[in-house]
Amino acid sequence: MELTGKMRHIGEEKSFPSGFTKREFVITTEEQYPQEIPFELFKEKGNLIDAFKVGDRVVVSFDIRGREWQGKWFVNLAAWKVVPAGAGVAAAPVPPPPGPGDYNEPEDDDLPF
Repeated sequence: MELTGKMRHIGEEKSFPSGFTKREFVITTEEQYPQEIPFELFKEKGNLIDAFKVGDRVVVSFDIRGREWQGKWFVNLAAWKVVPAGAGVAAAPVPPPPGPGDYNEPEDDDLPF
């Protein structure tokens, strides 16, 4: 899934005794009723937001993850790609549709219709 918004908060990396690391950040969506959406980056993905600052427009690609812990259910948005909004590969130009007389019909047509 993808979501576009402005960077609202960039957290510090948190390390755990097991060697696991995570980093949290929040973006504000650009809708009629903006939402503040928290994301998590795990392990080596934590450096994906080093190039951004609060206020930057970004596109976040993420997975939704859910789990149960002590009888309660939790949902996390695990980001795996963060790019500046408007960045990416430029689309190849689309050729205009053919106009009248642009079709080259074969001279020797052996079709029965």
